[in-house]
Amino acid sequence: MRYVLLALITVLAGCRSLGYYAHVTHGQAALLTQRRSIDKVVADPKTPDTTRQRLELALEARHFASARLDLPDNRSYTYYVQLDRPWVAWNVFATPELSVAAVTHCFPIAGCVAYRGFFRKDLADREAARERALGHDVALGEVPAYSTLGWFADPILSSMMRWDDDELVGTIFHELAHQKIYVKDDSSFNESYASFVEQEGVREWRQARQLPPPDEKGDALDHAFTSQVLALRNRLKAIYAEPWTDDAKRVAKAEEFEDFRGRYLAWRAGEAGGDHRYDRWMARPLNNASLLPFGLYDTWTSSFAMLFEQSGRAWPVFFAKVAALAKLAPDERTRQLKALAR
Repeated sequence: MRYVLLALITVLAGCRSLGYYAHVTHGQAALLTQRRSIDKVVADPKTPDTTRQRLELALEARHFASARLDLPDNRSYTYYVQLDRPWVAWNVFATPELSVAAVTHCFPIAGCVAYRGFFRKDLADREAARERALGHDVALGEVPAYSTLGWFADPILSSMMRWDDDELVGTIFHELAHQKIYVKDDSSFNESYASFVEQEGVREWRQARQLPPPDEKGDALDHAFTSQVLALRNRLKAIYAEPWTDDAKRVAKAEEFEDFRGRYLAWRAGEAGGDHRYDRWMARPLNNASLLPFGLYDTWTSSFAMLFEQSGRAWPVFFAKVAALAKLAPDERTRQLKALAR
């Protein structure tokens, strides 16, 4: 499961805690001072061949993004940072014990988001402990990549190197899409739009390189698993709305999560054909907060696919239509996205 830390600079602007402000400022500054031009890293004889090949691929994708997909042409993803840790950051998600609604954090430019990001694991753990002490359900998400929405030249990170080629290339397209268009207080719009650009961009990238179309099996499995998680979240939401005592809701909640684990094992053995890609996530403690990221990235992807077709599959026309949607009032924007989905 991939989590993305969005708009770091907006976190700085809206943070009420001086300690958190200092931490995020230091973390971003450290990345800026550690980055090296990818051209120089590739030319360095000390660079491992595997890293060199991945970075050369990233540069090709970066050029393709601007030349063929009409994405921003700037210095983002022309630098590389070798981290001293497995992840660049950690996101802390929280919900009330008997609710599937996120504890949100609001910032001037990015608006409200359902997490708080940290560059240090110990600080993320401390924040998680604080949320638990308030009686909240808490989940921690590892962050391999993030976007500052163009405020800084975002680098390729060593935490991104473990991905396969399509995911590395697609992430560059995804994050550059955020730089082009971003709507405050509408995560579903932002992520669905960027996910569509990623998916269509990868298809065009592979076609241009005379590669076969992307394997749709993985996407189908992701969609099926996400659908199950969203169904679980809806069942929990219904339980929490019942006029029961809190103790009765806690029992029903525990039963739902246990039932979900059984459903997963049956699905993995059957429809998923023994695929184990979700085992690591399922092995973690499950609670309301762990369900938050699901559905965020694909709520409106079919709507944006239709908008792309209506644009004659021309990227400049598509982005103009997306920008027009972004300017609408939230209710009207949602209405039009629903109409496109139909």
